[in-house]
Amino acid sequence: MKLLIINPGSTSTKIGVFENETSIFESSLSHSMEALAPFEKMTDQYDFRMGIIVSALKDAGIDVESLSAVVGRGGLVKPLEGGTYYVNEEMLADLRIGLQGQHASNLGGIIAHAIAQKINKPAFIVDPVVVDEFMDISRLSGHPLLKRRSIFHALNQKAIARQYAKDVGKAYTDLNLIVVHLGGGISVGIHAKGKVVDVNNALDGEGPFSPERSGTLPTGDLAALCFSGNYSFADVKKMIAGSGGMVAYFNSNNLKELEERFEAEPEIKIAFDAMCYQIAKEIAAVSTAVCGQVDAILLTGGLARSEYITSEITKRVKFIAKVCKYPGEDELAALAQGALRVLRGEEVGKEYL
Repeated sequence: MKLLIINPGSTSTKIGVFENETSIFESSLSHSMEALAPFEKMTDQYDFRMGIIVSALKDAGIDVESLSAVVGRGGLVKPLEGGTYYVNEEMLADLRIGLQGQHASNLGGIIAHAIAQKINKPAFIVDPVVVDEFMDISRLSGHPLLKRRSIFHALNQKAIARQYAKDVGKAYTDLNLIVVHLGGGISVGIHAKGKVVDVNNALDGEGPFSPERSGTLPTGDLAALCFSGNYSFADVKKMIAGSGGMVAYFNSNNLKELEERFEAEPEIKIAFDAMCYQIAKEIAAVSTAVCGQVDAILLTGGLARSEYITSEITKRVKFIAKVCKYPGEDELAALAQGALRVLRGEEVGKEYL
């Protein structure tokens, strides 16, 4: 089976063509800020991005008529269970209005559907960031006006959890796993028998601080800062996610470069150790969701390539369960695998309602 994968980001569109699990073509199509400037809303970029994708496929000699399905990155749709979903009219309507916000990933399903419709083949999205499998007790924050939300790196977390299960010869639904996505944002999810029953909201900076996010902040001090008159709402949002964490401390989100400055600037090492400590605390915290019965802790994402970071986390949490590393993230392959499971009958494709 041949699959076209479309993964739109803020300043790029990554596309890939897979024959079963094998990638036969991949390209990251960059978009300059000048090229994107005329578009007021994310969905206004549809024609621009579609044109670039079609041209790239033509240049690569990819015949869209040969495709078995088209898969788009899932956007900010309504909260839903993990899995592979058919793109239908209800989903398209929510993607177009930006039901839970404007994000480039909203274009994934829209473009995938348009291409698939022309060749009369199915279009899918797989494990979008709004996957919500919380327990009832995971939703309460401590105040009824503030509900905890499930927004995290669901695609990579689910793919790595399934990969680990395959590696040990067990079913994902038979295991309790803690998956830690280490990137610009950090999410720590507890996968209990195939359901992510608790995870920090990585989009809004909840949980450990990260290269770009502040993490959970002292509540009283944050409230005072908000009403100090010195910061706008947009300023505070940026402070929480985008300009928080290592960016706030050292004006850089390049952790490889920062790690090289440990010896000359010991305060950087302290910040690294603090970040790893907070990640370890989050791992220990979510282990309580399964009463400590954890089969494995999986470290993934770009920062999992850092031996220093992974070793600092491991030494603090190895008493809970064995720690395994799956560095990096391959979103195109994860999207392809989600579609293949449905096309092969290994999993039932879900309807978006």
